Amino acid sequence: MNTPNTSSAMLLVMALGLAPMAGAIAQAPSAAASTAVASTACPAILTHQFPRLQDDAPQNLCQYAGKVVLVVNTASFCGFTKQYEGLEAMYAKYQNKGLVVLGFPSNQFEQEPGSAKEIADFCFNTYGVKFPMFAKTEVAGPKKNAFYAQLSKATQAEPKWNFNKYLIDRRGNVVAHYPSQVEPQSKTLVAAVEKALSQ
Repeated sequence: MNTPNTSSAMLLVMALGLAPMAGAIAQAPSAAASTAVASTACPAILTHQFPRLQDDAPQNLCQYAGKVVLVVNTASFCGFTKQYEGLEAMYAKYQNKGLVVLGFPSNQFEQEPGSAKEIADFCFNTYGVKFPMFAKTEVAGPKKNAFYAQLSKATQAEPKWNFNKYLIDRRGNVVAHYPSQVEPQSKTLVAAVEKALSQ
């Protein structure tokens, strides 16, 4: 038969034994909430991974979440290739304010025949390109990569030539499309970039 003191002791042991379990249960929702926040922090438009141009190292575009993103399909032997200079200048000017330029070389218009090393060397040695560049890819037509499929769907505009541009705001909304003829230093594009950076 348990005495009052023994019963009290047993209740204390039970309470102490359950306390860590209760704490674990209480913590579970917050851990789940953290996971949910982490998974939603990256906008759907950026949930893609591509090999880096220089070394094929996989790069997740989620690393650019919260930035203003200018996406450009590039080529080394095009009448618009000189736009590399303007793109790099724009990147250098606005990088600290939250802009990133992402370059996607493509040979779909038969003006980017080189290897990854040749393209990387050309971009850096000729135009001093430091903004992120990715491996050659398809940007139009039925074989276009999933990222470009989303960009095209959001704007109802598929690249018709090299140096087509898409602008994505900090929240992951595709806010504009610019054809090849719109140069990086054009007032229209600069104004749109500055507006997106201010929001």
